[in-house]
Amino acid sequence: MSDQPEDDDRTIIRPPPKPAPAPDIGNALPVGYSLGEFEITGMVGEGGFGIVYLAWDHSLERKVALKEYMPSALAARTGGTQVSVKSERHRDTFEAGRKSFVNEAKLLAQFDHPSLVKVYRFWEANGTAYMVMPFYEGVTLKDTLAERKRNGQPVDELWLLELLDPLTEALAVIHNEQCFHRDIAPDNVILLKGSNRPLLLDFGAARRVIGDMTQALTVILKPGYAPVEQYAEVPGMKQGAWTDVYALAASVYYAITGKTPPPSVARLMTDSYVSLAQAGGGKFSERFVHAIDRALVVKPEERTQNIAELRRDLGLEADAGAPAPRKPKPAASAPAPAAKAASAPAPRAAAPAAEAKKPLALWAGLGVSALLLAGGGAWFALKPTPAPAPVATASTPAPAPEPAATPAPAPAATPAPPDATALPPAPPDNTAPPAPAPAPATTAATHVPTAGQPLNAVQEFNNVVAAQTPGWTVTAAPAKPAFRIGRDRLGFSVSSARDGYVYVLLKGTDGSFMRLFPNAMAGNNRIRAGETLKLPTSAWPMDVSGPKGTDHFLVIVSASKRDFTVAGLQVEGGFGDFPDDAAQKAVDGFSGPGSVFSGRPTCSSQPCPGDYGAATFTSEEIDG
Repeated sequence: MSDQPEDDDRTIIRPPPKPAPAPDIGNALPVGYSLGEFEITGMVGEGGFGIVYLAWDHSLERKVALKEYMPSALAARTGGTQVSVKSERHRDTFEAGRKSFVNEAKLLAQFDHPSLVKVYRFWEANGTAYMVMPFYEGVTLKDTLAERKRNGQPVDELWLLELLDPLTEALAVIHNEQCFHRDIAPDNVILLKGSNRPLLLDFGAARRVIGDMTQALTVILKPGYAPVEQYAEVPGMKQGAWTDVYALAASVYYAITGKTPPPSVARLMTDSYVSLAQAGGGKFSERFVHAIDRALVVKPEERTQNIAELRRDLGLEADAGAPAPRKPKPAASAPAPAAKAASAPAPRAAAPAAEAKKPLALWAGLGVSALLLAGGGAWFALKPTPAPAPVATASTPAPAPEPAATPAPAPAATPAPPDATALPPAPPDNTAPPAPAPAPATTAATHVPTAGQPLNAVQEFNNVVAAQTPGWTVTAAPAKPAFRIGRDRLGFSVSSARDGYVYVLLKGTDGSFMRLFPNAMAGNNRIRAGETLKLPTSAWPMDVSGPKGTDHFLVIVSASKRDFTVAGLQVEGGFGDFPDDAAQKAVDGFSGPGSVFSGRPTCSSQPCPGDYGAATFTSEEIDG
């Protein structure tokens, strides 16, 4: 990353620095200096507009990144800690940049999305301003692409879509508040260590303000990624969501071809752009290349107008039940000066960022469903619900597709899920355990609502399997039949005979009833025909935490994305939760083949395929 220009304020990702301070630190604060509860332990990176330090949060005992506003062309360190302008003629520009820096911190503090930088704290002190963020370790997309090229690993469509899905969700979040990034490029996206989750880096607000005031457009724009409307604000060429759409598409173009599109200003005169449909070499779907080409149209009014359109063009249709872009929280107010600053808005049980890979745990006995994030680590608390009547033989590990072939002919021939606007009433479960049989689901393909019978999630899982599309084989099995409480991590595999979207529902030993996958940490749930997924992934490892008993899993692989809100799904934390009352109401209002827990197919165009395959399996939680 040493090739970054001096006037670049982007966060530079490097390995954790050695504890010994460098002898020449220039404008940087010295190692050991404290800003309130934050003690500087090293320097991560320095650009022309700011310095990023590695710091230790003594209050919450975790590593953090601390960013200081320091435009080296305008100001310098005086008296050891104070930042002062070099000349009075720079004061207005310096102050405008500082105000923009603080406003950016306020803005980022509002948002809560896994692919957006999170700001814990921000304040003004020492004549300048600071913000505190999680300490992110990873590799930029630009460096990742270079490494893949060196290793002969081609960039394929699925890999790109796995990046674009969370990135477009993150952009939709900020665009919803009329905020635009305006600096998207492969070196402003990092893939986080361990999970490879993409994270959108610096908005660079201070850099743009100072560039505007000094007319230094080279400070702001990246030729090839910047659309024409960023070169001049003229009537008919305003900046907006379409501006980020262009830059994101240009990044995809670079990932595929190794070259950026021609500079947008030059394209106004003579457009030498080679379409991705041509440059892609036939290795990408027609839908994909046309989506990128449309997003790279040089005239803003003819380009893809917003992220929703781009997602539809790419086939990333929104799933009402999936972890969607979350609405920003109320704006955080600026804290007091560092010496008396309020503690960061983090969970009570926060742990050091060094524990970023601490697994998720199925906690028993908690009364709320919540996602706790601290220093990059993640814990999920799951809401317990009354456990169903014991059903020792309700599920069979890794069921074969035979159950789908044996139901009555009528249900098997019409497996499409109910229509969204007229959801038929659903069958309640029976409290009595089903008779032990190799495929109990085959006797429960069609239900008629019966008042007064409580929900039996296990029976509903069997009903989903019974109504699957004939011939669609899905297999799912635990990594081992029993997991030791407090010692093992959950693991299972899923494979499918056809391409589709994977959904995993769980009825846990603690009574929790949830959609385990996709979730807030892993939103891309695609699977290819013949592919085997190993879940949970490294992005959301799960400790087995009891109580003893049998966990029941349902795996669905669907031709289209599915909406589980029809089954009462609520997505308020890390995993989707099926609260007792909502799930019971959904079951009581459903009739027909299968179960309401197969969800409803959702598509941006009609007809929407309702085909799916399904399987159930169980695993035991035993004493360690």
